[in-house]
Amino acid sequence: MSIDDVSLISGPSSSDLANKIATHLGVKPISAEVCIFTDGESKIRLPHFENKTCVIVQSTYPPTDRHLLQAMMMIRKCSETDCTNIIAVIPYLAYARQDREFLPGEVVTMSVIARLLESVGVKHLITVDAHSTASLSHFRISVHNVSSIPLFAKYAEEMLDLEKPVVVSPDLGGASRAATLASILKTDFIALNKNRDRSTGEVKIDTDEPRYQFGNKDVIILDDIISTGDSIVKAYEAIRRFGSTGKIIVMCTHALLINNATQKIINAGVDKIVATNSIPNNFSTIDLSPIICSPLQSAMSMH
Repeated sequence: MSIDDVSLISGPSSSDLANKIATHLGVKPISAEVCIFTDGESKIRLPHFENKTCVIVQSTYPPTDRHLLQAMMMIRKCSETDCTNIIAVIPYLAYARQDREFLPGEVVTMSVIARLLESVGVKHLITVDAHSTASLSHFRISVHNVSSIPLFAKYAEEMLDLEKPVVVSPDLGGASRAATLASILKTDFIALNKNRDRSTGEVKIDTDEPRYQFGNKDVIILDDIISTGDSIVKAYEAIRRFGSTGKIIVMCTHALLINNATQKIINAGVDKIVATNSIPNNFSTIDLSPIICSPLQSAMSMH
């Protein structure tokens, strides 16, 4: 497939990342024209294009529903042309945490999102560090879940002055991520025992038994999503309670940082926050475009 037969649409939530992906691919991005009306409705216009493959880059961070609907609007417009291969690049895939019925009567929203994206014409989905593989099982199309761990490892080795830092997951669910990063860095990892009340959202971490002798070793707290910052603060406090006296760095793929989350984390004493550009903010120092382009080129070659 010729790169000349590819249109890359830069969604309003991910223009910088889309531009970086376009540079890697050697294509000129097409910017979506967006108008937000006073009632909150979005209107989107795409310039005319006739290519067979269409790539839409749009993360679905807050305002989540707006960004999600905008993505579907752009995808639908592509499907109304002669495009035969529509690829959605959604680095932060909203609703991935609603992948099952945790409490009786809950809607499995990820299943709804999967049907919606399929219905507007998506053939391939590329996302980054989806919250759970179970969330991706709801899709009937080709899905590629990219890991950002190699980029975090490279950043830690080249940009952080840490000597064999201990990698910590704030919960047991993130143990495999922490193990992967620790393996690349040739160091230790642990996963804390976190519990979240499904009704109130309150976070608690078991600190009855010391899980590691930290001493003066530096620590990397690794998470996929930081939303309110409560889990990171609780993890930081637990690590200090376990005797850590070294630096504590937070690394996360998707830094939502809702409301005063940043201030809470900084006030707790965290030395540095490092995130990817799946969500543009002051901490998105790691560029995802190099690891997105490989699966994207594979998807582009499929018709």
